[in-house]
Amino acid sequence: MSNVIALAAAKIYQQDNLILEEVQLELAAQSFAYLIGKTGSGKSSLLKTLYAEIPLLEGDGEVCGYKLTGLKRKEIPYLRRKIGVVFQDFQLLTDRNVLDNLKFVLGATGWKDKKQIEQRALNCLQLVGIEQKANSFPHMLSGGEQQRVSIARALLNKPSLILADEPTGNLDPETSKEIMELLLAVAKEEGTAILMATHDMQMVQHFPGRILEVVDGHLIERN
Repeated sequence: MSNVIALAAAKIYQQDNLILEEVQLELAAQSFAYLIGKTGSGKSSLLKTLYAEIPLLEGDGEVCGYKLTGLKRKEIPYLRRKIGVVFQDFQLLTDRNVLDNLKFVLGATGWKDKKQIEQRALNCLQLVGIEQKANSFPHMLSGGEQQRVSIARALLNKPSLILADEPTGNLDPETSKEIMELLLAVAKEEGTAILMATHDMQMVQHFPGRILEVVDGHLIERN
């Protein structure tokens, strides 16, 4: 099985500050791993490097077949089509309904056919069990429903990899569990790998997976 993430001797900077060094990370296709560590330890910086918001300046990195070192600006949208990102604060567009949020992303990532755009958006809402809210605006939804929409949005382009940044951070424990079950189920169904940053250790215990921890500027694997 091929790797969707391969980093070797990678150094991760936030502006001029070295955040993580000598990062070795391999994540196989269709696998699942947690990324844990204290707030401010560099989890988000690592995720941002993987979806090319922060450039990788030193070391080797490849994500979904794209080399991160020397990645050209024009290649970034193509890399991002292969990655779905789920944020803690949902990041839905508040001025349009749920269906239009998804259609906007498809249009922005190069889909042209209006019928296909509508169909794919509805399919993804069905996948996460929220198609009945297609015409609702984000402010009309609960936190759990908004996160379902953001998972649907992450799945739109059939990504090889989902990067989830504290996806249950703003949700109560029961909703968190539902969202986690959903995320794992749809990833399995769609054949998607997941790297999930979290500091919710109850979640880690409840849904066992590989654990990568950021400690003192290094990434280590916990047994």
